[in-house]
Amino acid sequence: MHPNAALIRRFYDAFAGLDAEGMKACYHPDVVFTDPAFGELRGPQVGAMWTMLTGRAKDLEVSATDIEADDRRGRAHWDARYTFGQTGRKVLNRIDAEFEFRDGLIVRHTDTFNFYAWARQALGPAGLMLGWTPVLQNKVRDTARRGLAKHMRESGLAEPPPE
Repeated sequence: MHPNAALIRRFYDAFAGLDAEGMKACYHPDVVFTDPAFGELRGPQVGAMWTMLTGRAKDLEVSATDIEADDRRGRAHWDARYTFGQTGRKVLNRIDAEFEFRDGLIVRHTDTFNFYAWARQALGPAGLMLGWTPVLQNKVRDTARRGLAKHMRESGLAEPPPE
């Protein structure tokens, strides 16, 4: 197995174990993370996001497959099963991840998933009717970023994302 593929495996094993510190150890200090829920996060914001999400997780199950990597890039597919805290609804989110590496660590991590499929599961009727619209996508992103900023302030972490 390529060392960067092993790094991706270590990242998802830590995630499955709700080990945010183990996840953060896989990231370069200059990491850039992007996904539909949070938008773009940088450096300490990324680790804080994982600390917040793993700390809140009650029934999260993470499984990663199709891990591939070379010296520069990598990819994986991962599924997250959990109960969405704001609605109590069960979610199976299917996510494709792409990675770039520097100095033996992940320097760019991009997660993509079908936002409409996620919204239908997590938000129920509102997600079914509005999940495809930029209005709901922006509302979800704003809520996620406000929650992360609050978590970072309460945890004494620097550089919360703009709300």
